[in-house]
Amino acid sequence: MDRQSVGIVLVLLCTCLGVLTKRPNIVFILTDDQDVTMGGETPMANTLNMIGKKGMTFQNMFTSSPLCCPSRSSILTGNYVHNHRAINNSIDGNCSSKAWQQGPEQNTFATHLKNIGYKTFFAGKYLNQYGDKAVGGVAHIPPGWDEWHGLVHNSVYYNYTLSVNGKAEVHGDDYAKDYLTDIINNRSHEFLAKQNGVFPFFAMVSTPACHSPFDSAPQYMDEFADKKAPRDPSFNKAGMDKHWLIRHAPNPLSNASLTYIDDTFRKRWRTLLSVDDMVKNIVTTLDEIKLLDETFIIFASDNGFHLGQFSLPNDKRQLYDFDIRVPLMIRGPGIPANSKNTDPVMNIDIMPTIIALAGEQAPSNVDGMSLVPLLIPKTNTTIKWRNGALIEHDGEYAPSGYVGCKHTEFLNTCYPNCVCEDGFNNTYSCRRVITKTDNTMYCEFSDDENFQEFYNFTSDPHQLTNTIKKMTPEFLAEQNKELVKLSLCKGASCRQVHPPHEEDRDENSVIKDQSSNSAKSVKQNGILESNSVVSL
Repeated sequence: MDRQSVGIVLVLLCTCLGVLTKRPNIVFILTDDQDVTMGGETPMANTLNMIGKKGMTFQNMFTSSPLCCPSRSSILTGNYVHNHRAINNSIDGNCSSKAWQQGPEQNTFATHLKNIGYKTFFAGKYLNQYGDKAVGGVAHIPPGWDEWHGLVHNSVYYNYTLSVNGKAEVHGDDYAKDYLTDIINNRSHEFLAKQNGVFPFFAMVSTPACHSPFDSAPQYMDEFADKKAPRDPSFNKAGMDKHWLIRHAPNPLSNASLTYIDDTFRKRWRTLLSVDDMVKNIVTTLDEIKLLDETFIIFASDNGFHLGQFSLPNDKRQLYDFDIRVPLMIRGPGIPANSKNTDPVMNIDIMPTIIALAGEQAPSNVDGMSLVPLLIPKTNTTIKWRNGALIEHDGEYAPSGYVGCKHTEFLNTCYPNCVCEDGFNNTYSCRRVITKTDNTMYCEFSDDENFQEFYNFTSDPHQLTNTIKKMTPEFLAEQNKELVKLSLCKGASCRQVHPPHEEDRDENSVIKDQSSNSAKSVKQNGILESNSVVSL
């Protein structure tokens, strides 16, 4: 990891003397299946105002895999899927398996923060198979957490079990006592209210929203009644030049599917209103206990989502931007308010960023890069950054077919109306590139066609036309070489950086609100590159 990334912020409580007294606090808010391309952030006014406008929004944030457990495993460890090996949402696919618990789970941001003196708190969805009896049940508390409120299995809003510090807590369907987003909200508030500023804390709150079954709080059930899913250019469009699964999606969508899509769109937004309430509560609580100015708040999601794009009714798992783009906003000491960054960043960057914000260096085997140099850029400094992101997905399938749907052998997630969203031949790896001159994606499938896809987003922002057949053999050979390098990378070899052209960046790719004031980095003991310190 670059030394420039190592330290940013050990909080200065005494501005006048500049005396280091403690590390900053960190709150990480993670949503489930929240998209960017369909306006998934739109209903969250509090989040946009209290985090986005108070900090930095990353406009090119991608997930390493458009599926919950692989992505969350990357978030926790800072590693690509091919290195942590949680390839899908099943125990056999290493999701919260015994092998995961004995391996990658021993080296997450939680374990590192705990080791340097942080009080740690978790509430909500962890990994899809967490709490399963086959992998230790509710008694298993992942290492690094002082206070644990982990959801057993996948996202739901009612009728679930929590592991509360290793003991089962069963919930029903009473909104006042059981609605999971509100439970997470209330318990995170209780944890934060106990903090007195003596010891630094890390709190991760991981909501079920806006994952199915899309149960909103009663007070929000009538919101957005006039909204429909966006009819973007890829909506209800046949993808006949795309991989097998897309080519076999029925087109046009049935009226039943269209009704389902619009209803689901409204329901997803409604679930996010309770998350937005939680964000407001967290920020307000931090302000009331006088710790807001000493706290970094990170807001992100695990993967995107689609509703009708290329005639796929409802899911994620695809290589297209609607499934791999996710929100990322960060506020905190020294981060310019209302700023935007256009560099390609990834979910694997969250772990090393959290470690760097705490003033430490992530282990050398971490694949991701600390975002600190982008968050708090130094003047007259050229930041070296990646130009390509790796996306990986291993298709999940049912050999005997999806229950209730004929002729779906080796396919999966065939809902609604038996339209299948995943399968044995939906295994792929892609390289997503964003530079001043290139905005492209190259993908290879592990299927019986050796299928390839290539898109130039400058001329085709919605990935409507697969132009792979127009590429020269020399160009494709170079694309394959770069993809193979990323697919085999580990640690430092995943963090290859490329200095930008002089015209590539405007103030280090940060577009600042000229009316906002940003804190300046302070040189401490002559080692600004090693440990940048922000005074409050």
